[in-house]
Amino acid sequence: MPFANIKVPQAALSRAQKAEIVHRLTALFVDYFGETARLHTMVLIEEVADGGYGRADEVFIVPEAWRASDTVTSASG
Repeated sequence: MPFANIKVPQAALSRAQKAEIVHRLTALFVDYFGETARLHTMVLIEEVADGGYGRADEVFIVPEAWRASDTVTSASG
């Protein structure tokens, strides 16, 4: 089963952007493994909470201007 695990800053992507990532990665796996891969492809998009990771030796907090406007924090994303 093809599996992709994508980690992004919390609230940085809209639902539509997450759906696009799922569709594009699924299509990529289908290109490599054939159409049967579509039914078995798993794409997991994990949102990492502010302060949960670092960049350039600093704890990263997503600027408000970078946050998606239609995000809803929930277990289903």
